[in-house]
Amino acid sequence: MDAAEAGGLGPELPVQVKICGLTRPADAAACAAAGAAAVGCVFYAASPRRVDLEQAAALRRALPPPVSLVGVFVDEPVERVLQAAVRAGLDAVQLHGSEPAEDARRLRAEGLRVIKALFEGREPSFARAAEYPASAFLLECGRGPLPGGNARAWDWRHARPLGARFPMILAGGLTPENVALALEAARPDAVDVSSGVERRPGEKDLDRIRRLIAAAASGRARRRIFP
Repeated sequence: MDAAEAGGLGPELPVQVKICGLTRPADAAACAAAGAAAVGCVFYAASPRRVDLEQAAALRRALPPPVSLVGVFVDEPVERVLQAAVRAGLDAVQLHGSEPAEDARRLRAEGLRVIKALFEGREPSFARAAEYPASAFLLECGRGPLPGGNARAWDWRHARPLGARFPMILAGGLTPENVALALEAARPDAVDVSSGVERRPGEKDLDRIRRLIAAAASGRARRRIFP
């Protein structure tokens, strides 16, 4: 279902958790065992969490169904995104740059689920959601040196109106200590966490992952983002 077509809402569901920025298969397997609905691997060259196609494929092999593997891209040509999706076995792609709506449309036409990042502090802004035929939107503040993963908390209440209209993933500064407050403020369908559950970039802390997933269980969602 397109985000723009998300009209009728069913009964409340558990909030899903995506753990992003994984680099090691053992961490991927541990996230799945802890109850994560999805894990993310970053293909952005400037990220300290960047993986190559072989590493991403190893993450895929470590994940049991139905846990989704999401590839994160920043302003990559559509052809490269499609090649990476096939070679790494991605279940969905996350466009985390200034990609035009046409990129999302082409990727959806190829059968991929598309998550489009929108930002409070820069373009593409929340106001542009209706332009994108996305499966869901990831909302964060958009401040910091990297396109994402900057551990910047923000006023999560600003995401709530968009989440009432479209499937929404909340990101930005989330930790085991504050995720329950963020869920109350924004009412997202899922949360995306990277630096808030790390020992160092790319190396996850399993105890913090477990604590975050347990804390997120207090929230209720309108929609399922990941199968």
